[in-house]
Amino acid sequence: MSLALLWIPATIAASLLQTARNLTQRSLTDIIGVVGATQVRFLFGLPFALLFLAIVCLVAGREPPAIGAWSYGYTVAGALTQIAATALMLAAMRERSFAVTTAYTKTEPVQVAIFGALLLGDALTPAKFAAIFVATAGVVLVSWKPGEKLSRAGLRPAVLGVAAGAFFALSAIGYRGAIQALPEGGFFIRASTILALGLFLQTLVLTLYMLAANRSALISSLRNWRRSLSAGFLGAAASQCWFIGFSLTSAANVRTLALIEVPLAQIASRRIFSENSSWREMLGMALIVGGVGLLLMTAL
Repeated sequence: MSLALLWIPATIAASLLQTARNLTQRSLTDIIGVVGATQVRFLFGLPFALLFLAIVCLVAGREPPAIGAWSYGYTVAGALTQIAATALMLAAMRERSFAVTTAYTKTEPVQVAIFGALLLGDALTPAKFAAIFVATAGVVLVSWKPGEKLSRAGLRPAVLGVAAGAFFALSAIGYRGAIQALPEGGFFIRASTILALGLFLQTLVLTLYMLAANRSALISSLRNWRRSLSAGFLGAAASQCWFIGFSLTSAANVRTLALIEVPLAQIASRRIFSENSSWREMLGMALIVGGVGLLLMTAL
């Protein structure tokens, strides 16, 4: 396989690992809460990220590339928005099924286009408008139930899931920018360097926060170290694969292929949580995937 196409198996592996990590984190929310389950992927993932970086440096026979101000700034932005995205996603999963919440977060590429138009002046063509409409219709269809009154309780999981997708979009942009801003090094060592830095920053921020505001959840995550360690490893491995993809191609390409996570989540919901999706939810998820795919087809 050509090196230029390595992002394809890396993205597929990342989607599989992320689905497994989300399942593990979801099971932890009932034990240690949303914030506790959020910090698990960072605190317990950092040792694995440092191990990945050490192995890459050993094989390459060199030190990690120097991190400049631009790369550091992009990493901070990616790290903080990823924390917010993970917390919002787990909060949504407590109120709707695993598969439906995953579909909400997969509005992420649509939101990348909107952010680009508002912040960067990117043109929105008629085809892109159509794609956004289709994906938005899918979100509405998934979240609405016949006879259900429009209420705060009914809208809450949809808002949480879509907001998670927005922050995941910003996080992907931040990390892609951080990897590109590194002055030297091959794709593997640059991806591993930013992963280690990002997880270090996330671990520092969340650990300080939990020591001050939610020490019991932090202690509980340490007591449940076996499950927490599994979530940390899966999270670090998934991020390593995501970052390899970001180092080789655009975030849009990676996130397009990552839509395979939606059917993966549907399979997981049926087999593990016995969460059956209605025909409306299935159709809604199909519209979300179709709209996002149409959007990115116009951009490639």
